[in-house]
Amino acid sequence: MFGFNVFAEIPRPFNTQYKCFSVSMLPGNERQDVERGGKIIMPPSALDTLTRLNIVYPMLFKLTNKKTNRITHCGVLEFVADEGKVYLPYWMMHNLLLQEGELLNIESVSIPVAEYVRFQPQSEDFLDITNPKAVLENGLRSFACLTTGDMIAIKYNSRIYEMCVLETKPGPAVTIIECDMNVEFAPPVGYKEPQKVERKPENEVDPADLMPEPTGFVAFKGEGNRLDGKKKKDASPTEKTAEKPVYIKGIPDYDYQIGTLKFLRNMKQTNVQEAKDVDEFKAFSGEGFSLRKSRKI
Repeated sequence: MFGFNVFAEIPRPFNTQYKCFSVSMLPGNERQDVERGGKIIMPPSALDTLTRLNIVYPMLFKLTNKKTNRITHCGVLEFVADEGKVYLPYWMMHNLLLQEGELLNIESVSIPVAEYVRFQPQSEDFLDITNPKAVLENGLRSFACLTTGDMIAIKYNSRIYEMCVLETKPGPAVTIIECDMNVEFAPPVGYKEPQKVERKPENEVDPADLMPEPTGFVAFKGEGNRLDGKKKKDASPTEKTAEKPVYIKGIPDYDYQIGTLKFLRNMKQTNVQEAKDVDEFKAFSGEGFSLRKSRKI
């Protein structure tokens, strides 16, 4: 009874340092799958050590650049790196402010499962994507963790879209392996909301849109004169000067009908009285005359 350990063995943390390099320095064929995601490549000795320490799966790690105190979190993709080296995606080295061959501290950690994450695209071009959430979901399949403040890279249609992780819940670092999380997008960097243009009601007419009062030269406004100098006898005042249309500046036309245009013109008024005095025309109602003088009998 006393020969068995009744207490569960507490896994010891994995904590060591490696020289870090970007994935492009990895011998062999180019590994685009590593560059697109958030996982690293470690040496085979790391797997042996992790197995002896009984590290719980999935294996998650905290990466720290002790020179700048920059940190991030990641998973592991393979254990095929040269001894003493680890290979990271370029965007991860950029976040940690690391140069090729610098020392990187790697520590095994346990972080909570993601419930909420808010991203901010770094370019307005991200708005041109038809379904941005579907594109993001497909890109995050190569990631194991998200850390607040990280600048991750998502590839879509031969383009790289950078996304800043603004907020993560329930902690500053979360794992996104087999989880359901709420995703929100902040406005992209440099984005401005379009200004709304207020439209006027169709039945409302702006006084400024009315025809302005004519000024200066007005065509055919003068009076006619005879060549012999005589004045026209039957000229009436109404024929000499036509009445000017009444116009009050600033008052709209309340009788305006939509779809019609009204033009102000100087119209010549007819003399109604003269029209009444003229007899109606009757054919062959005149008198006959002879060219010779009649003889008296």
